[in-house]
Amino acid sequence: MEIDSEKIHERKHSDYNSLDERFEIQKEMYRGQQYSQIYFARLHLMRTLLYSLAPTWKPHLPVCKVLGLEKGKECIIVGTLFKHMKLKPCVLDEYSKERSVTPLVKPHNFMHPDDNLILEDESGRVKLAGSALSPAIYVTGVVVALHGKETNAGEFFVEDVLEAGLPPQIERPIDLQDDKYVVLLSGLCIGSKSANPLQFQLLVDHITGHLGDEEEQGLAAQIVHVVIAGNSVEFPRKLINGQNLASKDQSTLYEPIKELDIMLNQIAAGVSVDIMPGTNDPANFALPQQPLNRCLFPGSSPYNTFRSCTNPHSFDVDNIRFLGTSGQNIDDLDKYSEAKSKLDFVERTLRWRHLAPTAPNTLGCYPFTDRDPFLIETCPHVYFVGNQEKYDNRLLKGSEGQLVRLICIPKFCETGIAVAVNLRNLECHTLSFSTQINQL
Repeated sequence: MEIDSEKIHERKHSDYNSLDERFEIQKEMYRGQQYSQIYFARLHLMRTLLYSLAPTWKPHLPVCKVLGLEKGKECIIVGTLFKHMKLKPCVLDEYSKERSVTPLVKPHNFMHPDDNLILEDESGRVKLAGSALSPAIYVTGVVVALHGKETNAGEFFVEDVLEAGLPPQIERPIDLQDDKYVVLLSGLCIGSKSANPLQFQLLVDHITGHLGDEEEQGLAAQIVHVVIAGNSVEFPRKLINGQNLASKDQSTLYEPIKELDIMLNQIAAGVSVDIMPGTNDPANFALPQQPLNRCLFPGSSPYNTFRSCTNPHSFDVDNIRFLGTSGQNIDDLDKYSEAKSKLDFVERTLRWRHLAPTAPNTLGCYPFTDRDPFLIETCPHVYFVGNQEKYDNRLLKGSEGQLVRLICIPKFCETGIAVAVNLRNLECHTLSFSTQINQL
């Protein structure tokens, strides 16, 4: 008697290497230090780089400090931009004694036509003029080199701008013959009203090879790694009020984490998975966010395939470098500058060589004293940002042959979309899951 045996698909393997060490807060201690030190560290490192690029950019011009400017004399100055914004929120306004009758407006974007830019270094600061440097594009914290001259009004008239540009990139391996995929998703929001447990279960079943026909299972076997980029859970706001919780409320508060652990357990049993913290997750608020405590995941943490990671998160899979955040850096740029799409913000951070230029001005971050961990020293092959409104991607080409796949990962709870990246050619496509039945 013959027994039909189904074809068994063996999951492909990959080499993984975490690069999160620079984002981990270990020996650092807060002793009341101010944020000026992280700005000094940023300026020192970026200025060294821009000084090395200046002779090629404008070989005939001298490089000056702000206090060394002379009226009418063309030169190059390097410093940190400060953006004076008329609509920028001020915490003092919330406690003002003379409150106006009209409530304080909280717009989505704080741009205003009267916004202007100022460049400062350790010697002084100067107001910038001219159309070469648009206040709509730049934000506080970006380090640039400017070509121009001082006017009679005491302003620096900008004629040209030099950004750091894309950093050097390690070579992509040329011996990748097979298709291997890394799946990126974010915004599961388990515990929220918009979360759909069945939708997430469909994704888990697809990743683990328990969904679809033989062809579908063959594709699932090509998935070698999964990354969850923040906002995995959402807690009821009424329970987070600083008061002691009753035992019933404590149980309710833990339910989203418990449900997430069950799902992660299923994924980790078949493929390696990284989970990053986000704005709504039980982690520290300021960047870099530290890994979620492993004790939250008693079912998943025993697996060596389960990793709780930092935000930002950097890692190599088969020597393909990934760099990503849970979206706070791009969402903050969206408030204080303008662009046609979120990918433009993502590209700017890469060209500025800084993951979070608005930190610590408008984006919370740890007050580092001797370094700035958000500087991008090596160009990634894949740069992803989580918790965005819609999916988008772009292949960015650098002046020195760099190739970077930029990806905006949508919120899974709202779209049912995850993103699969092919390690062989950096191509990407969406994985869409829906529990709705379309009626004809």
